[in-house]
Amino acid sequence: MDTIFALATVRGRSGVAIVRISGPEAFAVAEALSGSLPDVGRPGLRTIRDRDAGIIDEALVLTFRAPRSFTGEDIVELHLHGSPAVISAVERLLGETGKARPAEAGEFTRRALMNDKLDLAQVEGLGDLLSAETEAQRKQAMRLLQGQLGARATEWRGRLLRAAALIEATIDFADEEVPVDVSPEVASLLVEVADSLSREIEGSRVAERVRDGFEVALLGAPNAGKSTLLNYIAGRDVAITSEIAGTTRDILEVRLDLHGIPVTMLDTAGLRVSQDAIERIGVERTRTRAADADLRIFLLSAGESPPEELLQEGDIVISGKSDLTGDGVSGKTGAGVDTLLHRVHDVLSDRMQGIVTATHQRHRAAMIEATRSLSVATDLLEQMSETPELAAEHVRDAMRALDSLTGRIDVEAILGEIFASFCIGK
Repeated sequence: MDTIFALATVRGRSGVAIVRISGPEAFAVAEALSGSLPDVGRPGLRTIRDRDAGIIDEALVLTFRAPRSFTGEDIVELHLHGSPAVISAVERLLGETGKARPAEAGEFTRRALMNDKLDLAQVEGLGDLLSAETEAQRKQAMRLLQGQLGARATEWRGRLLRAAALIEATIDFADEEVPVDVSPEVASLLVEVADSLSREIEGSRVAERVRDGFEVALLGAPNAGKSTLLNYIAGRDVAITSEIAGTTRDILEVRLDLHGIPVTMLDTAGLRVSQDAIERIGVERTRTRAADADLRIFLLSAGESPPEELLQEGDIVISGKSDLTGDGVSGKTGAGVDTLLHRVHDVLSDRMQGIVTATHQRHRAAMIEATRSLSVATDLLEQMSETPELAAEHVRDAMRALDSLTGRIDVEAILGEIFASFCIGK
């Protein structure tokens, strides 16, 4: 492979900037700038010079010998002063060596995948970690990065491999009397894996919400106090507030870190029958978005009831103007807001108890495909004496679907999409 280099820290002025070099010529390229390199595992201070021996910077240099590095290749890191001028000069000098080229987005991580330093699920976990904004997102990304999904996939694969071997034994000895009926053990293995996959699939839906953020919709009639409450929660004027009913026509969003849980709060159009064509569109969008939200907060007046077609289990029903009624929550004074947000946190925390290791739609699709194959294989077990090869093939289909989770099989088609979100230098 080519030797590559890139800035691994944020571009711009900073205290320290790290330029990473990886590939077969990494040591030679770095020596061209620093004159010599410290021993592996022992960082050393070196002077970075240009081709005329002019001093560019004093850098702390670290070396990593393959395969004991992030990419599995020889790596050198130059810890420079974070000056844009220093960074530009060093990058120019690295390119002028003729032995290295600038890295593409995600290329360091891609090499880690190709060199078996990370599996595909761990790569996605690293991407999630780089994007994490809340504690819940960080913890979830770390579980994926640490290989927990890969470990589960290996466990499932081992059980299915045993099942396939038992089925194929009946094929190999079709002309002989097989001393033991393998059907009960095969059926048990398939059911165990299918049940485990079903739990993982269900939990992955919540895990995906943690990654992307839970949606909480504020609902109620016009002038129920939704926009005022949203502005108070956001700490700024996000929505226009007015005594005129129907001011909010479209859906406004505010992202929050709610005690470690990512939440997008939605301010919606007031629920009512209107003669205004634009307002009717806003109300229809509200109903659609509210139905898909993870949680709904109904701000109601005395005697009002939430629409039955929108109310779901766990939703919160509360009075929306406690500054006037003395009860509920008020976005104007802030009364009851902390209590309301704690209720939202508690509801979402309860739902997060079922979180598993699969966090992406791609993971869920692969597991659903595996479950379907196992269902067919289980049905075929009843006539295994006639068609054992078909049952075995469907078990292997399930194994191939699970192998796509970690990249055991060819997944070149999806790599571009995965690495598109990575920054250069990672």
